[in-house]
Amino acid sequence: MSIAPSTTPEEATQPDAPASPRRWAPLRPLILRLHFYAGVLVAPFLLVAAATGFLYAGAFQAERIVYAHELTVPVGDEKLPISQQVAAARKANPEGTVSAVRPSPEADATTRVMLSGVKGVDADHTLAVFVDPYTAKVRGALEQYGSTGALPLRTWIDEFHRDLHLGENGRLYSELAASWLWVIAGGGLVLWFSRRRALRKVRGTSGRRRTLGLHGTVGVWAAIGFFFLSATGLTWSAYAGANIDELRTSLGQATPSVSAAAGGDHSGHGGAAATGGSGEHGVGLDKVLAAARAEGLGDPVEIVPPADSSSAYVVRQVQRSWPTKQDAAAIDPSTGAVTDVVRFEDYPVLAKLTRWGIDLHTGVLFGLVNQIALMLLALSLIVLIVWGYRMWWQRGRGSAFGRPLPRGAWQQVPPQILVPLVAVVAVVGYFVPLLGISLAAFIVVDVVLGEAAHRRGRRKPAEAN
Repeated sequence: MSIAPSTTPEEATQPDAPASPRRWAPLRPLILRLHFYAGVLVAPFLLVAAATGFLYAGAFQAERIVYAHELTVPVGDEKLPISQQVAAARKANPEGTVSAVRPSPEADATTRVMLSGVKGVDADHTLAVFVDPYTAKVRGALEQYGSTGALPLRTWIDEFHRDLHLGENGRLYSELAASWLWVIAGGGLVLWFSRRRALRKVRGTSGRRRTLGLHGTVGVWAAIGFFFLSATGLTWSAYAGANIDELRTSLGQATPSVSAAAGGDHSGHGGAAATGGSGEHGVGLDKVLAAARAEGLGDPVEIVPPADSSSAYVVRQVQRSWPTKQDAAAIDPSTGAVTDVVRFEDYPVLAKLTRWGIDLHTGVLFGLVNQIALMLLALSLIVLIVWGYRMWWQRGRGSAFGRPLPRGAWQQVPPQILVPLVAVVAVVGYFVPLLGISLAAFIVVDVVLGEAAHRRGRRKPAEAN
């Protein structure tokens, strides 16, 4: 990958060596111009995304250190019933209602009791109460966000990476970065491999050529990672993500969910309000957990109480590390019978790939190794951007801005290549709207500036006469 142009304008017009495929020759100047301006203009967004992504990848380990008291306990002899642990959490924190319970998944881990509707806690967050599973002693309470159970430190970094703490409008920055990353990376690969082999060397070079060699070498090795980050980042973006979800649904590849509808008469058994928000409904949490275990749902699991009088308990596995455990079961609150089961092995292919892709992107699929790989990718992107801007500076021979690339590259592309290319760009721009809109804006501005420069050039000869 390359964030800045990999050749000078003069090099772009020179014929390639015989080893280079001739089919790239007409497209090379166009790709060079797109790559250069996309890199210069989008690089600031990529830089922020890379820096905040680096912090997020390290936040998992930092979270375990900062919140060790809440997350871990001395190993005891026998864990208490989950209902007793929830009762202790409610006694210490009577406000709000129980929205979910995550029983202690490991011998030294606490149980989390999540409360919604707590004053001072964001509406889309919960208050997680941490309970010692051996003594039912409450070890603390922290605000929590998301399905991965992010605590305040990781939540802050996550929101900074996603939207710069600017809300929904702030998400446009990260979607713009994800929309262009694969384009810049792909353009850089084409430019790098279409160069003469001698021009790719780093050893024995200096100045701009050395910067270019380092930039291209690192970019080539990291390109696959950039494609992956771009694709997975778009899956849960605001606009492209919605288009991807719609496409998956139309193909029958949506993520299935367990039916929470319960059969029979459950008057007085459903709804948090009916039980004071304790999470205990009908047969109770202990029997519900036992039924889920009998169905094969091993730790870690999350128990969600019935939403109303016609709903069932939902118990779902929440392990996103490898091997993924995402089975779910609905359990009737009046009888304790399992009414529906969804197995991860039965997910459609695209639903599985989406799940694994997101978890790999967030650093949970392969744990520490995954997180280190993400940090290295983020660092490589930061270094590439710095080198890219350095080449831009070196192109201008020390001036404040590098020399711009000449216009009119598209005119060199034969119609049999240009027409299908425009069609592909239009389709991609529709499904990835921030890419399409920003590319269209760039073309309009470039055409206007080109026309203005052309008119100034025509006036100067007239004035000279």
